[in-house]
Amino acid sequence: MIGRIPVLDLGPLVDCGRRPVKAVVGEAFEVTATVFREGHDAVGANVVLRGPSGQAGPWIPMRELAPGTDRWGAEVVPDAEGRWSFTVEAWGDPVATWRAHARIKIPAGIDTELVLEEGARLFERAAAGVPKSDGREAVLDAADALRDTARHPDDRLEAALVPEVTAALTDHPLRELVSSSRPVPVLVERERALYGSWYELFPRSEGARLREGRRPVSGTFRTAAQRLPGVAAMGFDVVYLPPVHPIGTAYRKGPNNALTAGSFDVGSPWAIGSADGGHDAVHPDLGTLDDFDHFVARARELRMEVALDFALQCSPDHPWVAEHPEWFHHRADGSIAHAENPPKKYQDIYPLAFDADFDGLVAETLRVLRFWMDHGVRIFRVDNPHTKPVMFWERVIAEIGRTDPDVVFLAEAFTRPAMMRTLGAIGFQQSYTYFTWRNSKQEITEYLTELSRETAACMRPNLFVNTPDILHAYLQDGGRAAFEVRAVLAATLSPSWGVYAGYELCENTPVRPGSEEYLDSEKYQLRPRDWESAEREGRSLAPLITVLNRLRRRQPALRRLRNLRFHDADNDSVIAYSKRSGSSCVLTVVNLDPHHTQEATVSLNMPALGLGWHESVPVRDELTGETYHWGRDNYVRLEPGRSLAPAHVFSLRPSSQIGGSPTP
Repeated sequence: MIGRIPVLDLGPLVDCGRRPVKAVVGEAFEVTATVFREGHDAVGANVVLRGPSGQAGPWIPMRELAPGTDRWGAEVVPDAEGRWSFTVEAWGDPVATWRAHARIKIPAGIDTELVLEEGARLFERAAAGVPKSDGREAVLDAADALRDTARHPDDRLEAALVPEVTAALTDHPLRELVSSSRPVPVLVERERALYGSWYELFPRSEGARLREGRRPVSGTFRTAAQRLPGVAAMGFDVVYLPPVHPIGTAYRKGPNNALTAGSFDVGSPWAIGSADGGHDAVHPDLGTLDDFDHFVARARELRMEVALDFALQCSPDHPWVAEHPEWFHHRADGSIAHAENPPKKYQDIYPLAFDADFDGLVAETLRVLRFWMDHGVRIFRVDNPHTKPVMFWERVIAEIGRTDPDVVFLAEAFTRPAMMRTLGAIGFQQSYTYFTWRNSKQEITEYLTELSRETAACMRPNLFVNTPDILHAYLQDGGRAAFEVRAVLAATLSPSWGVYAGYELCENTPVRPGSEEYLDSEKYQLRPRDWESAEREGRSLAPLITVLNRLRRRQPALRRLRNLRFHDADNDSVIAYSKRSGSSCVLTVVNLDPHHTQEATVSLNMPALGLGWHESVPVRDELTGETYHWGRDNYVRLEPGRSLAPAHVFSLRPSSQIGGSPTP
């Protein structure tokens, strides 16, 4: 039922308020609502934010976002993890109504004494709700002034409108006919659910040795741990491992996804399971569980977390195939159906069928996840979650979150928008996105506006610049500059971004023209790399990545999602955008053309930067160390091959002279 003063169209909402809005500790987000009433009397609105204890905090005043729209908003900032809620209260504002009438009637001499007496009574009522320390006496003095017939009516009115009285009644308004919305749930999680720099590596390639005509020597968790200092030095927060489990031999794939494997071929880590075990075992070539624990501990020493791939599928050799045949779909001839994406066939992988023993699969999934959680894994990158029932993930993630709310799940779901959004709504803390395929200015602007505003309450993006499956044509054709551009974009557009090993070496050879698969893909063979030589010879992008990740740690604005704002540039090959949070402000300008120098005039939305329209401020380019003075309109010339990247990444401090609260 609508209240005495309607409160409608609340935002943000996820699934009409049936599921919680996503936030992390310290993240500001805007609560909005439509508030109005009959007639012309004034209304006010505020947000009541309730923490995990259920206790309401101080109410937060809302403002009308644009005069005459009836759309109100306020920024809220939860300061602890847990389940929160917010409620919008709307109310009649008799003091504001009286002020509007008095400013018209008193100068016109209409009902002068009656209007002034009504005001005096209102101010006396209002003073009862104003603490003495916040101006109660000033409000009472205003009531006395309104009744002081020795003074001119205009002076009596003016005495009631002085700033200290207005401030007291703004902070402690007289509220009538208070109407409340229904509570909206908010789930506040740890910062890693929103922010982090990810680095994906295959442990079996780190320290591997290839021997002509002989069985190659696989890298191990111990040799991979030797790569961790280099990853940490680039400023990464998360090191992500593909599946580390035993690999099946039946239908094992050879190099470049060949259907027939040789005797020395190592197979795909996603073909999980053999006689050596399944999802709760490690591949013998990688070492033991103790070696895995050493890898996790070494990462932790270097201030990194380990994310583990969780691929809910099996090779034909997985123990589940014999122990739980009901978990698989059997065809008319009695064979188990292998994975397909016609015309592609994946004979080395059996997908699971969920309807015969749904509860059993939930229980086993929880057991496996908790097994790895006990070994220090608190982040899981879930492979192809969109090919499993949504209700399955809802149950699994809710059960994990009930006991271990710090665990983060990343959905690797390159699929339809409705599925991606729903996976976020039911619990996945992060999601892969279409970023890889958004390369033009219009595509990036439209898509990142959607991610930072329309879907931010339910789906947090992680912008991976490449994956073992995806080598976009932009990287294949654009050379080193293309790799620089995409790194700058991902690291500054989104609070979470990631790279797959080899990106810093600009590996860009596809298996064939028109394919997004890598030649000699690491998915099917060992691929050791000479990191030291690449850095020594200046072939590595590590210096650029290091600067970007260092800036992300220094600038809180880059650790937020909802604060992204785009600015005008009069060249379709140049994109400009900013992020601002309190005193932290970063402005990025990128040449999207990896082949040619581009020039443009960048016209800034100065208030979005916390600046006045006619101000000029120093801006420091964090890629070069150079400082410029920028105002509203600025010329740029960005040349591929110059500096660390064909981009400016400016840090600046918003002016303290500009009123209003900062963009979150």
